Amino acid sequence: MAGKAHEAAQGVVGGLLGGVLASVFVVSVTTLIKQTLAWVMRQDAWVMVAAPFAGIAVAVLVLNLIAHGQAVQHIANDAAPPRRFSAWLAFPASAVRADLTADVVNNAGSEENFPWRLAPIRAAAIFATVGLGAPMGTESPAAHLGVAAGSALERFGGRWRGLARSAGVAGGAAGVAALMGLPLVGLAFMLELGRRSRAPLTLARVLAASTGALVNVVFNLNLIRLIVPAIVPGGLLRALATAALVGALSGAFGSVTGSAIYKARSWSADPVVKFLTGGVVLLVCVLAIGLLATPAAAIGPGASAVSWAETAKVSAWTLLAVVALRAAATTAAVMAGGCGGLFVPLLSIGDLAGRALAPVLGVSSDLAAAAGSAGSIAGGYRLPLTAIAMVLTVGGPMPARLTCVAAVGFATASGVAAAYLLDRYVMNRGRKVADSH
Repeated sequence: MAGKAHEAAQGVVGGLLGGVLASVFVVSVTTLIKQTLAWVMRQDAWVMVAAPFAGIAVAVLVLNLIAHGQAVQHIANDAAPPRRFSAWLAFPASAVRADLTADVVNNAGSEENFPWRLAPIRAAAIFATVGLGAPMGTESPAAHLGVAAGSALERFGGRWRGLARSAGVAGGAAGVAALMGLPLVGLAFMLELGRRSRAPLTLARVLAASTGALVNVVFNLNLIRLIVPAIVPGGLLRALATAALVGALSGAFGSVTGSAIYKARSWSADPVVKFLTGGVVLLVCVLAIGLLATPAAAIGPGASAVSWAETAKVSAWTLLAVVALRAAATTAAVMAGGCGGLFVPLLSIGDLAGRALAPVLGVSSDLAAAAGSAGSIAGGYRLPLTAIAMVLTVGGPMPARLTCVAAVGFATASGVAAAYLLDRYVMNRGRKVADSH
């Protein structure tokens, strides 16, 4: 009993310390990013188009030149893709889609060893990338910087080092909870992400994540806008059709995007070559989105694209084209060396995919968008429990929420299938090329 009490005390105390430290740090950085991005969005179109490239260039210089490459996260010793379909049902720890999330996964269960000293240099790269409008998000930065803030207690040694693990877990949960305005999402995100490294769900870990996430209740923070479905689907059959079609489409889109980003990150080329190649692809995507929608829809994590879609009178094919271009743009930003996350870009991809199907299904755009957003997170980020936590706590009528929960199930299945089939295709093509030589 004494051991359990001590473990619980460590979880709560470390959770409070990590939650407060992370909230202050993450909110400061994220607010500065949002203000800078808002300034960029008020500029002329040519400035909006040029700013992301300047931001990524700064990030590449900061990470590779100033930090001598020490702050760059490489994909090393990556295991071969699983051959059995059943293996894809468990998201492999090596296949971390989002930049910055790798350290969170690799140090899950031993957060006191987290490389928190690199946080300032990475914060500068994050600010340049996301603040100047590259199509990347802030959830991985929120988790990364949150864990860094909490685990920094390790530097004091002694009893503080014993609290660093709980503080790190709490910091990550607090950072994501502050970003989303949903404590349960912060809790689910950290625990579900940690399971990729088989971090045990100990009492201290669960209490730390819960305490850190609940710090958001005190500060009442909400740094991104989520779509709340206000209209019910109008019958069980329509709800099932919406869940199946929107979930399958958004899950597949998210999964293919995640796989492409993983390949882009694993490309071991010179940073200058990667920047130029990714930059050209990103420029093509930005210009194409500007022609189909607006220049603003190509900039930032995706909120501007969603705002455009809410009022645009365009065909489903136009919306799906923007979805594909946004996915390619985020992949290109990663390839070029941008430093950011994927959660919000995936949310926007799923949102637009859902809106494209709304007229066909005869449901409200908001319901289809909410189902698509959740599906993209489940299929692309492979975080179904986090997606379920999001749709259950974001609000709206219960039938609409349950439709979104069902969409998460279909998206998870389609995401696994898409990833598996894409992997089989790439491997078979590689064999044919090798045999031809």
